[in-house]
Amino acid sequence: MRLDRPIGIWLLLLPGWWAIMLAAGGGPGINGFILYMLILFAIGAIVMRGAGCIINDLWDRKLDQKVARTSARPLAAGTVSPKQALIFLAVLLTGGCIILWQMSLVTVLLGFMVLPLIVLYPLMKRWTWWPQAFLGLTFNFGTLMGWTAVNDVISPAALLLYGGGIFWTLGYDTIYAHQDKEDDLKIGIKSTALRLGENSRNYVTIFYVVTMILFSCAFISAGVGTFSLILLAAAGLQLVWQIKTWDMDDPESALRVFKSNRDFGMLVLLAAIL
Repeated sequence: MRLDRPIGIWLLLLPGWWAIMLAAGGGPGINGFILYMLILFAIGAIVMRGAGCIINDLWDRKLDQKVARTSARPLAAGTVSPKQALIFLAVLLTGGCIILWQMSLVTVLLGFMVLPLIVLYPLMKRWTWWPQAFLGLTFNFGTLMGWTAVNDVISPAALLLYGGGIFWTLGYDTIYAHQDKEDDLKIGIKSTALRLGENSRNYVTIFYVVTMILFSCAFISAGVGTFSLILLAAAGLQLVWQIKTWDMDDPESALRVFKSNRDFGMLVLLAAIL
C-alpha cells in the first residue's frame, strides 16, 4: 500500500476535498454531513491508493526488478506472492465499496466508472508516451465524486476542476518521471519525461498555466469571493516555485519538487474553504 510514502494519498485525496468544499460553499457550509464526507473521502483515498499500488505492482513486477528504485517492492523482490497480493487487493476493494455505498447513487456510479482507469493505468506506459495524462484522468476523478457527493449533479465547476486537475497531474507526474528516465529508456518504458526531453520545463509551465486558468474558472463558476481567488493565486505562486527550482537532471530535485505538490493542494483547499 506504500503507507510509508503518503504523498500519493494526498494527491488522490485533495481533489476530492477541493470539490466537497467548493460544492458546500466553503467553510460556512461545513456541517455534520460535510465532515462525514471529508472523513469518508480520506479513508477511501488511503484504501484506493493502496489498491492502485497493488494493481500497479502486479502488472509491473517483472519491470520493477530492472529498476533500482523499484526492485525492492514486495512483488518484484518475491517477498509477497501474486496470490497473496490478489487476496489483499480483494480486501481493499471490498473496503472501498463499503465506503462508496455511504454516498449518493451518482457518486456510487462514478466510483465504479473509475475502476477500469485504475486497472488500465499501469499499462499506459507500455502503449503511449503520455501515461501521465491517463494518470490525471484517474487521480482527479475525486473532483467529480466529491462534487456529486454533496450536490448529486456534475456541474460546470466540477468539470472545470477536473480538467484543471488533469493538467496539474500532467505537470507534477512529468517532473516525477524524470527520476526514472534513464532506466525507462533502457527497458523501453514510455513517459512524458522521455517524450518531452529537454523541453519538459517549458511544457510543465504550460500545463501549470492551464491548471491555474481552469481552477480559476472553476472557483468563479462556484461563486467564490475575491479573497478566495487571491488565495488561489498564492497557490499558483507555489507552482512558479516548482518550475524555477526543479533541476531536470537531478532525481532528488525531481522528487522534492514532486512532493511539494501536497503544499500546492493544501493552498487550493484553503482557498476553497475561505
